Amino acid sequence: MAFVPNSQLFPMALNSYNEFLSENTVVTGTPDALMITRVGNRLVEAAQKWVTVQGDPNFFNDFQWEFTLVQDNSINAWVMPGGKVVFYTGILPVTQNESGVAVVMSHEIAHAMLNHGQQRMSGDLLAQVGAMGVTVATANRSPEAQALILGAFGVGTTVGVTLPFSRTHEREADQYGLILMAIAGYNLDEAAAFWDRMSVLSGGGGTPEFLSTHPSPPNRARDLQNYIPEARRRAAQIGVLP
Repeated sequence: MAFVPNSQLFPMALNSYNEFLSENTVVTGTPDALMITRVGNRLVEAAQKWVTVQGDPNFFNDFQWEFTLVQDNSINAWVMPGGKVVFYTGILPVTQNESGVAVVMSHEIAHAMLNHGQQRMSGDLLAQVGAMGVTVATANRSPEAQALILGAFGVGTTVGVTLPFSRTHEREADQYGLILMAIAGYNLDEAAAFWDRMSVLSGGGGTPEFLSTHPSPPNRARDLQNYIPEARRRAAQIGVLP
């Protein structure tokens, strides 16, 4: 789904990114900030090698990669369409080392590489159109009946479509990210180790996976560990960076 072209999406994302930076404390010049940039640039080099081998060397021409560390205790990182990646300082004790940072960074770069932001926005547009259709179809019902039907549509769309769609994106980004790590020469075992640490932090609880936008940490650790042989095989086909 690509109802919103990147020519529109990237400038919108850039505006949101700049607004976010203006409202938060950006960390620069520290060893951690330099590490975030170093890891990001190496993984982008790996991604560029990948698309070049696949015959599309211009794939990232419209991307403007930037890797920013923000002072915030939240355990989080995210990417904007077009290549703006933000790490919060709160996630660094969980990543613990450069390979741990690469686990998170490769996942975020994979989201951008796979145009997941564009697909999610397109999916939201479809959901809005669907909701309008339900409203029209129930126009002759009582307001109470309309509210119940619309409420059911919202829950059904979220649990049945939006959340699984998001979890699929997360699994895709995990797998593509692991291949990027392999191409870049990072320790792939660190991926499962990172999610094991995340699982400990969550205490084994949290939102049930079928109501979450992300797979559970134990499932991610298991799936990533199982995917390592395939990631190494694909990286060997593409070529590992020196």
